[in-house]
Amino acid sequence: MSRTVIRWRSVVATAVSAFLVISIPVSDSVAATKVDPLRILNSLPVSAEAGSGYNRELFRHWSDLDGDGCDTREEVLIEERISGDVRGCKVVNGTWFSIFDGQRTNNASTFDIDHFVPLKEAWDSGAWRWDSNTRQRFANDLGYAPSLVAVSASSNRSKSDRDPADWLPQRGRCAYARSWVGVKFRWRLSVDSTEKRALTRILKGCKGKITVPGRAPIGIDPQSGSKPATPSKPSRPDSTTDPRFSTCGEAISAGYGPYQEGKDPEYEWYIDRDSDGFVCE
Repeated sequence: MSRTVIRWRSVVATAVSAFLVISIPVSDSVAATKVDPLRILNSLPVSAEAGSGYNRELFRHWSDLDGDGCDTREEVLIEERISGDVRGCKVVNGTWFSIFDGQRTNNASTFDIDHFVPLKEAWDSGAWRWDSNTRQRFANDLGYAPSLVAVSASSNRSKSDRDPADWLPQRGRCAYARSWVGVKFRWRLSVDSTEKRALTRILKGCKGKITVPGRAPIGIDPQSGSKPATPSKPSRPDSTTDPRFSTCGEAISAGYGPYQEGKDPEYEWYIDRDSDGFVCE
């Protein structure tokens, strides 16, 4: 079995810290404990996303935070190679495997390093209040394996900044949901209600427990002020006027949905990822 596949299966089981029981916070020094990922999800604050103020330049990435001469992209490519020799910060004759779509490559330039929780999603979920040092550490987080993964450029760009309510990989969706929850817990990020419903549906169909991730230290920018305004949603018109959005996330943001199979013609326009007979819930 390849190192990448092994890593993908184990990324949700690294260090532990905070909630052994959701309602009882414990210190970050507690020994590693495995819990149902739904308990981790249910410990996350639920809040509407910020929706404005994001700029990618606010997250300095591909830094060399450990001072070893290799930047973060190089470190991830070294860690996730399934073959190849390391010379300095480069992998020679390397092979990589994309966990999102199963693609393999011998050319690292065809792979992106994916921020598992995208930078914009992080901003909208709480990073808007962080100081610049915390944002840089999030963007270069080598301390928790799920935070950064090497994947095909096409799958990374398909995902873009979407959360699991709007995008899921072709494979490994249980592992994907566990990792998403783990990263959000580690960085004390919130989930919005649609995102939480999507994650809950996925995780209810998954087996196994995960190790509670170690908490990352968070620095708050004293100048961050109040939460950026969330763009107001228009009042929902009659569902038959749905203009056929590109994704359910866009439809929901505009006040449309949910649509039921066999009842609403709009059902056929969108993807029923959990096969429950409803879309855009």
